[in-house]
Amino acid sequence: MRMPSFARRHPWIVLIVVTIGVASWMLLRAPHPATEPMSLAAAGSEAPKPAGLPWLYGRADARFTVVGYADLECPYCRAYFPALKRWIDAHPEVNWQWHHLPLSMHEPAATAGARLVECAGETGGHATFWQAVAWLYSNTRGDGHGLPEGLRYPDLTPAMQGCLDSDRPDAVIRAQAVEAAQQGIAATPALQLRDRESGKTLLLHGPVEGDALLSAIDLLAAGSTIAAEPVHSPDMPAGVAGDMPR
Repeated sequence: MRMPSFARRHPWIVLIVVTIGVASWMLLRAPHPATEPMSLAAAGSEAPKPAGLPWLYGRADARFTVVGYADLECPYCRAYFPALKRWIDAHPEVNWQWHHLPLSMHEPAATAGARLVECAGETGGHATFWQAVAWLYSNTRGDGHGLPEGLRYPDLTPAMQGCLDSDRPDAVIRAQAVEAAQQGIAATPALQLRDRESGKTLLLHGPVEGDALLSAIDLLAAGSTIAAEPVHSPDMPAGVAGDMPR
């Protein structure tokens, strides 16, 4: 007499094995998630910056904006520029918006510098604007003395020269200086923090260190609208805090 086969004796085991095999085959045939395209999409998800003003550094879609009121002949602004740039690089939830505020004690060099960077931005866009600011801070003698005699901006183009020969940059600079005066801002550097979600703002005077900026953003996110006392950065050169104009 023939012995019953294993399949006849244990049909439920055979069923389990077949089910596992079919499931494994389907998983192997299923398309794998496109991890590379997804990562590329994430990398390219930053919103493009709108052409022209205002000049932005960082993500255009950041929730918070630091509006920096600056004079291109101000030594405190020059010392603070790389520190704030590094901080913005490390905090993608915050971007930086430039606001011209040439001080009368630094004229005419302050407005000359503002015209230069404004025309660099008009003809080259946001990145070119910030490159021009960095170049000018690196080369100006500061305190109203301007660029060394004979030194010219190395990336000057015919289009940029045409802008410099026009009144367009002057209109922008004057409008921003008037706006700063209306807000009671008369010294540089000054920072206005803005929360795009709530519309709340927070005004800070002087160069502000990174930890203080984060605390200010926490206040802003909590719904505060106040003018803070000046906060000075330890990264500033010796004597800056004591001599900071109020």
